Amino acid sequence: MNLFRQLQDYRLTTAEILYHLPDHPNVLQSFIWQELDIAPRYPMLRKFLDFWHRDIEGRLHSVRVGSATLISPGELRHVGHLYQLN
Repeated sequence: MNLFRQLQDYRLTTAEILYHLPDHPNVLQSFIWQELDIAPRYPMLRKFLDFWHRDIEGRLHSVRVGSATLISPGELRHVGHLYQLN
């Protein structure tokens, strides 16, 4: 499943989410989120942030996003020959 998604241009996306602690609003806490997602729309990250905003008490401060392709066209190719060693 992951290879199929990667071939559809999904990328490994990492987001560092800074949020205010509910009991101590002046203190920031860091949360790291990582998932395969499609840049630049990031539908999985948006879905997670909507969930956070709706169901988690910690108010968001900032979100930093980085993504990288895991498979490029040059890395995936068919094998021309198959040899069997006994």
